[in-house]
Amino acid sequence: MIGSLLYLTASRPDIMFSVCLCARYQSSPKEFHLTAVKRIFRYLAYTPLLGLFYSHDSLFNLHAYSADYGGCKLDRKSTSGTCQFLGNSLVSWFSKKQNSVALSTTEAEYVAAGSCCAQVLWLKQQLCDFSISISNVCIKCDNTSAINLSRNPVQHSKSKHIEIRHHFLRDHVEKGDIFLEYIDTLNQVADIFTKSLDNERFYTLRRELGMQNPS
Repeated sequence: MIGSLLYLTASRPDIMFSVCLCARYQSSPKEFHLTAVKRIFRYLAYTPLLGLFYSHDSLFNLHAYSADYGGCKLDRKSTSGTCQFLGNSLVSWFSKKQNSVALSTTEAEYVAAGSCCAQVLWLKQQLCDFSISISNVCIKCDNTSAINLSRNPVQHSKSKHIEIRHHFLRDHVEKGDIFLEYIDTLNQVADIFTKSLDNERFYTLRRELGMQNPS
């Protein structure tokens, strides 16, 4: 059941977080895990025609959203969520629990932004194969401390414990490949990939992803 749902997340980003959360318990599932999976199937049964809409007249600018939420009560690890848009069209997304426990929200958001940066660089390379050059891609983040850390070349007490591999984000900011921009939490689209949401908020973000029923 989880395998078929993971396959479906390639075209249904609205169930990405729920499916990935359930997938963490495949090794020792309980009855309430099965109930949660069945609930996802019920949601899909009620929205069989819902899908991503790609407009032919959408602008061709690449931008991304990066978010994080420390919601796991078992190991206290944070969940990173990112999504990338070409104009108004969603082209890439993912939700993943971080490998280690973050000591601060700044670190967790910084690591999430680094993962988003890696995906943006890959998309830029793919576009180059089609002779499309895009520079200085905007990554929207709702944590000002993480943004300031990406701009600060000085290593200090709040960042010295962060693994070196995550600082490639700062390197690409200096090169002008990407830049981080603050966005209010209410407008953070990537939140749908990091945590459970109430109905109104979920439907709002789902709509922002460009998902709709065919008219």
